[in-house]
Amino acid sequence: MIIVLKPEATEREIDHIVDRLRELGLKPHISKGEERTIIGVIGDDRILQNQPLAVLPGVESVTPILAPWKLVSREFKKEQTIVDVSGVKVGGRKLAIMAGPCAVEKLELTVSIAHEVKAGGGSILRGGAYKPRTSPYAFQGLGREGLDFLVEAKKQTGLPVVSEILDPRDIELFLEKADIIQIGARNMQNFELLKEVGAYDKPVLLKRGLAATIKEFLLSAEYILSRGNRNVMLCERGIRTFETQYRNTLDLAAVPTLKELSHLPVIVDPSHATGKWTLVAPMAKAAVAAGADGLLIEVHSNPECALCDGEESIKPTKFKELMLDLKKIAEAVGREL
Repeated sequence: MIIVLKPEATEREIDHIVDRLRELGLKPHISKGEERTIIGVIGDDRILQNQPLAVLPGVESVTPILAPWKLVSREFKKEQTIVDVSGVKVGGRKLAIMAGPCAVEKLELTVSIAHEVKAGGGSILRGGAYKPRTSPYAFQGLGREGLDFLVEAKKQTGLPVVSEILDPRDIELFLEKADIIQIGARNMQNFELLKEVGAYDKPVLLKRGLAATIKEFLLSAEYILSRGNRNVMLCERGIRTFETQYRNTLDLAAVPTLKELSHLPVIVDPSHATGKWTLVAPMAKAAVAAGADGLLIEVHSNPECALCDGEESIKPTKFKELMLDLKKIAEAVGREL
């Protein structure tokens, strides 16, 4: 349920409404826009059937939200959410390009790729320190040491860092060393992990699950927002279908759909979506044309020797060429790069 307040509503009236909702066992979430303040009400709406909230001082209207997701919905917040990642704005006119190696391997290599990403126009450095792999024998990442390598790369380039968390017990480590905490596709419905990252204001990049519906995806984001963290970005990274010619099927229709249903920024990962470096550039261009707020691209200076997903990583020279093409497309659809 959404409570829209009158433009002249006072802080005292807002506090009274919030107190009343809490007395009823409901959880209020306040969102202050440029013109209006609204209160999203989380809980069993049946409690409100006999509660005349519309008569409370400062209330303009009370509207039920039919969708199962509340806080991520456009009803709750009309304007686009812009997530501030250490000075990089994600969700505004300027596209956010997150690029780097799939897995952090060596310090020198990580720093070198970070410099290449920055030189090519990238705004955020991606790199996996902890890697959830299908096979227990595959490279699992360097862990804490890998995060330290990313911190050093940030120190030398100034690029904020995004890396994936696997275990709620590592939250303090990621709060200290990462600028964006990534929730991978396999953990999209790890609800305890979602609630843990939701307890902090640290930006979160939530990836869509391998076979998750849009509804399931948005409800996972709802878990995070319901704990108080509004700095959430959605990431479409392809879904599993019957097609075997490429790794996954990139659901580009999800981009405008998510932006219609939700105010959260939408990022597209063409690398994991396709699994082939030759397909990364075409799908990245299509994603920008479809309205994505940013991209997550795997870049590696020596893909054939990469310890993880080298076949879908593009070389720095290709990354720079892609960025030049993306700039033209961005301008054509009213965005900047």
